[in-house]
Amino acid sequence: MTPEDIDSICKHPDFKQLVRRKQRLNWSLTLAMLVIYYGFVLLVAFSPSTLGQSLSGGVTTVGMLVGVLVVLVSFGLTGIYVYRANNVLDPLNDKVRQECAK
Repeated sequence: MTPEDIDSICKHPDFKQLVRRKQRLNWSLTLAMLVIYYGFVLLVAFSPSTLGQSLSGGVTTVGMLVGVLVVLVSFGLTGIYVYRANNVLDPLNDKVRQECAK
């Protein structure tokens, strides 16, 4: 690839849109996961008695439920990324690739 090819791709409006969308998606999902994870860690650090409470009088605690929810939310966020990448980013990437190959 020549420097002119790279320059034409970088100036392509769909490429700029692709970069913006990918960055926005990555940062929003990263921020969501960081807030959830560090919220859980801070809850463990500053309110362990809350997480130690029994859910129904048995051995299962609130902390176990919250921990499972953190893992499930991380899978959900991964699913959101895959869905958006396949349905929004990949078609835009293919469009840029086809138009710049001409």
